[in-house]
Amino acid sequence: QTQLVESGGGLVQPGGSLRLSCAASGSIFSINAMSWYRQGPGKQRELVATIVPGGRTNYADSVKGRFTISRDNAKNMVYLQMNSLKPEDTAAYYCYAVIRPQELALGWRAYWGQGTQVTVSS
Repeated sequence: QTQLVESGGGLVQPGGSLRLSCAASGSIFSINAMSWYRQGPGKQRELVATIVPGGRTNYADSVKGRFTISRDNAKNMVYLQMNSLKPEDTAAYYCYAVIRPQELALGWRAYWGQGTQVTVSS
């Protein structure tokens, strides 16, 4: 069974840094776009950053210059380096990926991780 598992969340002071990781495992033939989303208290889930296999990236305006998304295609991993964190970055962060399983007839499918909590507070 294909799944995404995030790690790296926690409590950090304003101005601090955290690095989130997401590992894709299971039946994987190929991975297309990989993204990070977040959902803050009382807010809708929003796209934070996306990276495609060739390395092109896209960021939400609110995190540009502070967050960096990267991926290791050989390890089926995606990362989110978060610097200069602000209290408004507090949210549950979710990994998202478009994956084609080994069972090629299933086609491309979207998968979500279970989320990891990031809390920015002094």
